[in-house]
Amino acid sequence: MNQGLLLTHDMMLVFGLLAFTVLMLVLEWIRGDLIALLVIVVLGITRLVPVEQLFDGFAGNAVISLLGVMIMGAGLDRTGVLNKAASFILRVARGAESRLSLAINAMVGGLSSILQSQALATLFLPVISRISSRTGVPSSRLLMPMAFCILCGTNMTMISNSPLIMLNDLIASANRNLPQGAQTIQAFSLFAIAPVGIPLLVTGLAYFALFTRKLLPSDEESQGVTPGRTDTYFAETYGISGEVFELTVTAESPLVGMSVLESEALRGAPLILAIKNGDEIRLAPPADTMIWVGTVLGTLGKRADIEHFANLNLLLAQTRLRWFRDMFNPTRAGIAEAVIPPNSEFVKQNVGALHLRKRYGISVLAVNRGDEIFREEVRGVALRAGDTLVLHGLWRDLAVAAEDHDLVVVTDYPKDEGRPHKIWHAIAFFALAMGLGLFTDLKLSVAMLTGAVGMLLAGVLKMEEAYGAINWKTIFTLACLIPLGWAMDATGAAAWLAQEVLRYLSDWPQWALQAVVAVLTLFFAQIVSNVGATVMMVPMAINVALASNGNPAIYALIVAVSTSNSFLIASANPVLTLVAGPGGYRARDFLRVGLPLTALMLVVMLVTVNLVFR
Repeated sequence: MNQGLLLTHDMMLVFGLLAFTVLMLVLEWIRGDLIALLVIVVLGITRLVPVEQLFDGFAGNAVISLLGVMIMGAGLDRTGVLNKAASFILRVARGAESRLSLAINAMVGGLSSILQSQALATLFLPVISRISSRTGVPSSRLLMPMAFCILCGTNMTMISNSPLIMLNDLIASANRNLPQGAQTIQAFSLFAIAPVGIPLLVTGLAYFALFTRKLLPSDEESQGVTPGRTDTYFAETYGISGEVFELTVTAESPLVGMSVLESEALRGAPLILAIKNGDEIRLAPPADTMIWVGTVLGTLGKRADIEHFANLNLLLAQTRLRWFRDMFNPTRAGIAEAVIPPNSEFVKQNVGALHLRKRYGISVLAVNRGDEIFREEVRGVALRAGDTLVLHGLWRDLAVAAEDHDLVVVTDYPKDEGRPHKIWHAIAFFALAMGLGLFTDLKLSVAMLTGAVGMLLAGVLKMEEAYGAINWKTIFTLACLIPLGWAMDATGAAAWLAQEVLRYLSDWPQWALQAVVAVLTLFFAQIVSNVGATVMMVPMAINVALASNGNPAIYALIVAVSTSNSFLIASANPVLTLVAGPGGYRARDFLRVGLPLTALMLVVMLVTVNLVFR
C-alpha cells in the first residue's frame, strides 16, 4: 500500500455516505432497507461505483445463495423436521435439565450452520415452549442459552449468516483493486471455516454446560405456554383471568347502537372476544362492528366484574355457553404470546392501526415490554421490536397471521402438520446442495439454488410459499450495501483508512492488530446491522493486512466472524431480540451472561483462525 496516499474528493464522499448510513441505522429514523436503497442511488449519482456494476449485487453470489438458503430452510420446516428434533431432544434429555439444555444448544448450534439464525430462532421458540411445559424447566433457563448457541454456531459454513455469505463478494472486489504485486486473496469454500466454527460452538456449549446455574438464577420463572394451561399462565403473568360469559344485549341496554370499540371503552368493560349478530358468529370482532338488540357478546373477566357490568348495562349474563362453546374449545382457539421481530412491518405502528381483528380475526389483550405490561388502552400502544403481544383467536387464524412474518408466535399451539410425507425429499435436496458446495467447483449460489429448485419441483414447497419464505428486507439491504464496500475499495478510501490506523499501530504484532479489528467490528455490530459492520470493516481490514504484511484472508474472516459475536445488547441481533421478551430478560442479564462469553469467543476465534489459515 502507498504510505503517502492522500485523501481525495471521492474518498470524502464515501466516508460521508458511510457516516450517514451508520447514523441512520443507529437512529432508526428511516427503515434499514430504505437506507440501503438510498445508498445505492447516491453511489450511482456520484459515480463512485460504475453504473454498469451498480446493481450486480442483486444478481451476485451472496444474494442468490441467501435466497436458496431461505427457501430450503422453509422446506425443512414445512416437512416437520423441527418437530422431530423436539421429540428427539425430549428422548435424549429424559427430563434432566442439564441434558435438556445441552441437547437443545447442540441441536440449534448445529442447525445454525445451515439455516439463517433469525429463522431458526423463530422456528424453535414454540419448540422451547413445548419442551418447557412438558418438563417443567423454566423457559428463561433455556431461551438465552439457545439464542447464544445459535450465534456461536453460525460460523461453521459460508451460508451460516449474511456476513459470511457476502464475504466472498467483498474479497472479489478487493482483488480487483489490489496494489501491484500483491497476491490474489483466495475465496472461501463452503466448509473452509468449519475448523474455526466448530471450536467456537464447542466453547459456547461448554460455557453454558458449566455455568448456566450461576448465570441464570433458578428464581426466574418465565414458563412456556400450551393451550391446556393458558388460564394459569396468563393469570399469573398478565392478570388475564376469569370466566367466559355470554352477554345478550336487551332492548333497554345503552350498548344498542354502539360499536365494539365504544363498548370496550366503557368503565369496567370486560374483554370482548367474540360476537353473534343474527346468524353470524365470529371471534375477535373488528372495532367498528355494531351492537344491536339481541347481539350476544363473548366476554372474559372475573365473575363479579362481569355481573356488575351486565347489571349496569342491562345485559343478560350466562356462564353456560350456548353460542360460543365450539369457538372457545381449546383445541380450536385460545390465548397465545407473539413477539414482534426487528424486521416486522408492525414496528412503530399503534396496535389499533394494525386492524388485527379485521385482517386476521385475532384480538390483542395486552402488550409486554420489559418491565411494563399494557392492558388499558392497548390500541394506542406504539409497538417496538421485541414487544410481546398477548393474542386471542382461532389457532387457524393465528397460523395465518404468523405466515406474514410480522410476528413470531411463542406459544406452542395446535397447527397443521404441513407435508411430513415430503420430509425425505427435503432432506435429499438439501444434502444435494451441500454436496455440490463441498465436492464440486460450483459457486455457492448455484449449489444452494439447485437444492431450492429441487424442493420446489418435488412439491416440498409451493412457489407462493417460497416467495413468502424470503426475507426481502434482508435481500435488499444486502444487495444495496455490498456496492458501498466496492466503493471503499475502488476509491482507495479503505486503503487510506488503513494507512491512518497503522500510523499509530504500525509497531503492534499481528495478533494485536487482529484483536483491534475484531473489537472494532464487534463495536459496530452492536450499533448497526451485522451486514453494515461487514461492509465497513472488511475493506479496511484487508488493507490493514496488506500494509502490515499480514494475511488479508485472515483479517477478512475475523471481521465476518466477529459480527456474530454479539451477546451484549438484545437489540444488537434479531435472535436476541426475539428471546428477550418471552424469556423475561433484562439488559443486565445479557451483560452478565454475554460479557464473559464475548471475551472467550474473541480469544478462541483469534487462536483458531491463525492456526488454521497461517
